[in-house]
Amino acid sequence: MIEARRLHILRAVADHRTVTAAAAALYLTPSAVSQQLAALEQETGHRLVERSARGARLTPAGEILLSHANAVLAQLERAEAELAAYGSGEAGTVTVAAFATGIGLVVAPAITQLARTAPGIRVRVRDAEGDESLLMVLDRQVDVAVAVEYRGAPGEDDARLTRVPLYAEPFDAVLPLGHRLADDERVALADLAKDAWIGQSAGNPCHDVTVLACEYAGFEPRLEHSSDDFRAVVALASAGAGVALVPRSALRGMELDDVLIRAVDGVAPTRRVFAAVRRGAEDHPLISPVLAALREAAEPSA
Repeated sequence: MIEARRLHILRAVADHRTVTAAAAALYLTPSAVSQQLAALEQETGHRLVERSARGARLTPAGEILLSHANAVLAQLERAEAELAAYGSGEAGTVTVAAFATGIGLVVAPAITQLARTAPGIRVRVRDAEGDESLLMVLDRQVDVAVAVEYRGAPGEDDARLTRVPLYAEPFDAVLPLGHRLADDERVALADLAKDAWIGQSAGNPCHDVTVLACEYAGFEPRLEHSSDDFRAVVALASAGAGVALVPRSALRGMELDDVLIRAVDGVAPTRRVFAAVRRGAEDHPLISPVLAALREAAEPSA
């Protein structure tokens, strides 16, 4: 008989690519993870994980088992949701991981709404970028992720997650005062090919948006500065350090007198934001109202 908790460990190793990282995400020791994997291999009669100096990867047998593990774990989430509904499930805590702008734009308004419509639900918030928050959901560290579409993000057909679209917003160009394109109402990215750029750190979904948008415009941006804090990005632009692309909602409430904000000519790069939960958990009586509140909070931005 295969134990479900060992399937969860197998999936964590597949997601994190090393036993050590999987153990840290699951709050276990590496030796405990190794012992559980060994037990799972004994239960199945197959070698499931191959280790090397570069990390750990699943064998073909491990990949087969993982595909079934995703279905089994999703069904267990549905079972928990039905049991919670049977017991009313009107009170409890839901943990949401979201990036800073998403917290302000949809998570905080959703908490305000839930205080009126579902006062028994307590929302706990953790600040995390989109690529981090999705793994936190899969590792059961949080219940809901508010994430940004990025290269390598799990797709809508991913067997592990259920995604709920929230909103999409354009990126605007941020230029120093006195920039040569200051008189233009809209800016073509190709016209910024020779400028120094201010971007986000590699791995941040907004970094991918900037790099891809510039690639589509025919050039590779010369990223001389990086910060994941958009206020810092704007401050660097105001100092003449370079140009940047910033999501429109992130500019709200900022002091922008020392920079120029211009819409991007043509098809503007876009940040697409969605909520994600473990597949099967979307109908949980605590999680479902949170998803509904997030959707409603996102409607003005959609």
